[in-house]
Amino acid sequence: VLLLPVILSIVLLVFDGVRRRICLVKGCGVRIDKFEDKGIISDMFLDKSIFSTVIASTPLVSIDLVITNAQGQALLGERLNRPARGFWFVPGGRILKNESLANAFERLTREELGQSFSIEQARLLGPFDHFYVDNVFTDETQRLPGEDAGTHYVALAYALVLDVELECLPVAIQHERYRWFDMDKLKIAAIVHKHTKRYFFQ
Repeated sequence: VLLLPVILSIVLLVFDGVRRRICLVKGCGVRIDKFEDKGIISDMFLDKSIFSTVIASTPLVSIDLVITNAQGQALLGERLNRPARGFWFVPGGRILKNESLANAFERLTREELGQSFSIEQARLLGPFDHFYVDNVFTDETQRLPGEDAGTHYVALAYALVLDVELECLPVAIQHERYRWFDMDKLKIAAIVHKHTKRYFFQ
């Protein structure tokens, strides 16, 4: 009985390794966690106190990846973090200081989709304002000044058509899980965030 937790841990590690190898065989690319990637662009990330001030003072600029497949379904993930936590949302993320738009697109597709794509492969849908009443630090018990502020994103939405194996997508970073949504259900689903729905009413 005492060995059961150890055995389960070993099984999970083996399963994760097999899953990653399957993803590579299927052409899904290498799974890159944001924390693993920090060594490359660590100077572009802000510490908590500075980032809190930025959130309270200015909009954040981000890229949203509007992914559809050959069947016309949209790829959405269930968000783990505020803002929009618990809602189904398109993949994406913010552009970092000193990071070009093209480099940000390649990084975010690698982090969010498990493989890199160039911005030339996508179609710009346009800029969108996203306003939220909360921010990433809202749940913390001891917050710095400005951490009760809402979040304002200026999201640059890019459309990309591809078929992605759901089991190859990074989870437990920004999203708990992913799924393909039929367009007619996506547009009326209460679990899909309103900012995501706007991309499909173009």
